[in-house]
Amino acid sequence: MSAPSGITRVTLLKDLRLEWRSKDAINSMLFFSLLVVVVFSFSFDPSAEESRQIAGGLIWVAFLFAAVVALNQTWAREIRNQVLDAYRVSPAPANSLFVAKVLGNFVFVSVLEALMTPLFIAFYRLRSIGPAWQLLVVAMLGTWALVVNGTFFAAMSLRTRSREIMLPLLLFPISIPAILAMVQATTAILNGEGARFWMTLLMTYDLVFTTVCLLLFETVLNAE
Repeated sequence: MSAPSGITRVTLLKDLRLEWRSKDAINSMLFFSLLVVVVFSFSFDPSAEESRQIAGGLIWVAFLFAAVVALNQTWAREIRNQVLDAYRVSPAPANSLFVAKVLGNFVFVSVLEALMTPLFIAFYRLRSIGPAWQLLVVAMLGTWALVVNGTFFAAMSLRTRSREIMLPLLLFPISIPAILAMVQATTAILNGEGARFWMTLLMTYDLVFTTVCLLLFETVLNAE
């Protein structure tokens, strides 16, 4: 095992272990998402056809806002325990830390999606006309788009006084193309329409922003 991959693995396992013990991020995200599902279900009672038209927007808005809760906690433990200061003076590559954090957030948000999707299906009586396996691909691509940018901007806003507010202000505008692609792809698949264009757009978005974040993260980490 190479040194960078070893550092990534150790950091990822540490974050997963801490979250398993505390469950801070998962519990916060679940509460927020459940609140969104219940509030919208009481607000209107859509038919099956209407549900397929609006479900993509509702699902991804709920996941986006819930993910911000976890992303805001991404670097909090590292700040409290001066881990970031130790990492900055170590010879370990910065991107190993970034990749570990992104993978950890990807796992947390994916767990949220796996737990909340059956509730969305039950509350809104969803049934996919198109190939359901494509929804899994869209979910993976969309989740990666949210967490890679969210982890990067969480690090960027780390030293600001109001980082909980700063993260959404930075993340939401830059995520608009990805959110549009996620919503349109999900809606198209649920309605049995072609979603290849939106999936390709989402994949391109992921590749571009993952590359940019990897190139810039060391500068962000070492910024005063």
